[in-house]
Amino acid sequence: MEATSAAASDVVDAIHGEHHLAANALGLPQVLFCIVTGSAPIAAMLFNDPWAIYGAGSAAPALFIWATVIFTIFSVGYVEMAKRVTAAGGFYSFVSHGFGQVLGMGTATTIAGCYIAFAAGVTGVTAYFANSTIADWTGIDVPVWAIEFGSLALMVTLAYFHVEFTARLLGIFLVVELAALLVFGVAALFQSKAGLHPSSLNPVAIFDDTNGAKATFGAGTLGVGFFGAFWSWIGFEMAPNYAEESRDPKKIMGPATFISVIGLGVLYTFITWMLVVAWGPDAVSKAGSDAINGVIANVYAPQTDRVFGLNVGSASLLTRAFQLTIVTGSFACQFAFFNTSTRYLFSMGREGVLPRGLGRTHARHHSAFVAGSVVGVLCAAIIGMFLAYDSSTLGALTKLGTWAPMMGNIGILALMALVSLAVVVYFVRDGAVTSVGAVLRVVLCPLAASGGLVLATYLLIDGRRTLGFAKGVFFIEYMQYFPLAMFVAGASLAFYYRLTDRSRYAGIGRYLHEGTAGA
Repeated sequence: MEATSAAASDVVDAIHGEHHLAANALGLPQVLFCIVTGSAPIAAMLFNDPWAIYGAGSAAPALFIWATVIFTIFSVGYVEMAKRVTAAGGFYSFVSHGFGQVLGMGTATTIAGCYIAFAAGVTGVTAYFANSTIADWTGIDVPVWAIEFGSLALMVTLAYFHVEFTARLLGIFLVVELAALLVFGVAALFQSKAGLHPSSLNPVAIFDDTNGAKATFGAGTLGVGFFGAFWSWIGFEMAPNYAEESRDPKKIMGPATFISVIGLGVLYTFITWMLVVAWGPDAVSKAGSDAINGVIANVYAPQTDRVFGLNVGSASLLTRAFQLTIVTGSFACQFAFFNTSTRYLFSMGREGVLPRGLGRTHARHHSAFVAGSVVGVLCAAIIGMFLAYDSSTLGALTKLGTWAPMMGNIGILALMALVSLAVVVYFVRDGAVTSVGAVLRVVLCPLAASGGLVLATYLLIDGRRTLGFAKGVFFIEYMQYFPLAMFVAGASLAFYYRLTDRSRYAGIGRYLHEGTAGA
């Protein structure tokens, strides 16, 4: 009992002493900017739509409907948990409170590793599109390695400052890219090639052999399609990670999560549907194939020229807007992932389960600058390894920008399933399941979400060779084991603390934000 009390006291001292994040810095709009830019709507459409088309052809919009439903069901229990367990640790804290410190620590190391992989991987996406945009605008071929390390250095620098500055910057990027997407959607709606093709929205159509996927790609792989859809949302679950910096986090977390999930779902489904409408259902699969293979810079560019006639030079103003915002949107995405992985390392450092130096914050900006610097070094190592394997421009997109996120998606989707089960255990054990509504919110919805997420994880693993354009490559063949190894490493560390340092073990994932600790 003494060890537990000591651990709790240490955590409180760490939080309310010198090293704490900036309190009351973010309202609902700012939290939305931070998490929705992690999903990077324009990058999701330009990069992920070709993969959704690969899996489902002209029925690609229906994949986004499936993902919207599954993530919304997941969010029901997730938000209920966020009201009780409000902490910068997010998933880590939720699993710790549901299943205990061993699984909680396994979750912490896995999700931190996956988000670092995301942050590093998306630098490849940023570099690829920045290279093509700069080359098209100026004729200069900037090496992708220079863009990757340059954008990484910029992330580390920006993370040094106050989180409100970050939120404002991400907000500007988000507004511009949403405007570009919506202009395309409306323009395509009124200039369709072959009608509106409403069958693209039929959820059953993803299983139909006549949607064009098999005819174009030889064999449509639903796992690849689901990757394209599910990867488009990764980042929406970041809301609880900003709890300590939010105003009234218990009220903000729910709206922030549901607005991002459902809002993104409506946006993604509409824009992907308009992409099918713009190309026509028979031509869209070929367009997706050309985008994947680098024949065209992106699947939207030819249609943005056609549906929006106001030209700037050799391309339409809308095409220019897409070329610019795919770069800023991809950067915002990698920066959001960088911030979240930083908060996981910060949270573990502050609780003493990793070196306490990671839990230090800047005296003036209250930024987690030490954890951010460490994440920067780890990202640089990942980028360097991928460059050593393939330093080509296309490799930045198809290797670093695809393989690293694939591995991260496997880990994140599996952890989401675990978090859903943790929600059930937490509320049942707490005796809070006392009404029909409670059974629906914290038992049935989480169980249903867990099943859907396990299926999505399996499909992604099953389609990894196709998605990675590689068979027999070590990373592709064994990528599902990397998140598992991270989980085992974290769980083993918790076991070690349990045997050697009970106070440190007792503090794993145990800090709750003020006002929720007694819940």
